Amino acid sequence: MSSTDRDVDHALAYPEPPASPLWHRHGPKARPLTPAQQRRNRELLDIAQRTTRPRAPRPTETLAEAS
Repeated sequence: MSSTDRDVDHALAYPEPPASPLWHRHGPKARPLTPAQQRRNRELLDIAQRTTRPRAPRPTETLAEAS
């Protein structure tokens, strides 16, 4: 017996099922963003990447001490 016969994963030997029809979008295409919308999105992204999010305060007691 060759090593390829032993090492084959038989679950992978079957073809993939067809893609769900829900994954395919039919209908009108989305409108492209205007230059003003693109600029606004870039500004918001820049702000979001620069600012740090406040951390939630951690409890001072552990769960074992609280009981």
